[in-house]
Amino acid sequence: MSNAALKPDTQDIVVDEIFPHAPETIWKTLTTGELIARWLMAPTGFEPVEGKRFTYQTIPAGAWDGTIHCQVLEVIPNERFSYAWNGGHEGNVGYGSQLDTVVTWSLSRVTNGTRVRLVHSGFVTPKNDTAFKNMSEGWKKVVHRLGDFTDHQD
Repeated sequence: MSNAALKPDTQDIVVDEIFPHAPETIWKTLTTGELIARWLMAPTGFEPVEGKRFTYQTIPAGAWDGTIHCQVLEVIPNERFSYAWNGGHEGNVGYGSQLDTVVTWSLSRVTNGTRVRLVHSGFVTPKNDTAFKNMSEGWKKVVHRLGDFTDHQD
């Protein structure tokens, strides 16, 4: 059996939007802890440094305490920012099921501003279907809100 046959099926959330701001302005909103707290959640221990571990706290479920464990994977200023996003518990089904995913923000300059592409990858089907559904809707709102908070940076 090949490795491909052993790999579980995964889904990715992709949100793509253009904002009327320079990449440097969007970057600041994506990588400053106090600003992240305004459009997403307050991070604990966050720094945009490769290898840095930080957490978010959300609503607990079952055996999961609601802590999302993250680790910065890649930092290319004004272009790409990626971090692991792990949470949940193996004993949970639905909301709070174990999640081992990656969030990647890509920025590219366009004529009237910056194209922001969010890819939250690695949702295993079917065990992460609830998280995938909920977070698909959530990330659309979050990315849109990112623009609202970036408006105050220019």
